[in-house]
Amino acid sequence: MKIQGKMFMWLSVFLLITAIVYGVWSKEAVGTTALFMAFGLSIMIGFYLGFTARRVDVGAQDNKEADVADDAGELGFFSPHSWQPLGLGIGGALAFLGIAVGWWLVYFAAPIIVISLWGWVFEYYRGENRTQ
Repeated sequence: MKIQGKMFMWLSVFLLITAIVYGVWSKEAVGTTALFMAFGLSIMIGFYLGFTARRVDVGAQDNKEADVADDAGELGFFSPHSWQPLGLGIGGALAFLGIAVGWWLVYFAAPIIVISLWGWVFEYYRGENRTQ
């Protein structure tokens, strides 16, 4: 993660210079503010990545002598299939359709969203995916 932190720090330097030059030449407040905000976001991400890289073990991506296979291993836990996101999508679509068509549709969307969200949160506590 060290290289990503350095990349964001260099990007923040570029954005700061660009924001100053743009602000002086254009005298336009919105674009200048957007560039300064992009500078702030970039420096926050760069600081976080650099700070985290100092605290974690050195991975294969930071070792110049490492091969690609050296970083192989367990990548994490990936959920099996789930029907709950489909229910959330249908409920969300109905809710946004309710904004355009009529607020009464939200009354039908809310239970679908709540039931699907409840099922998604607790899907590992019951059924075939139950963890021991």
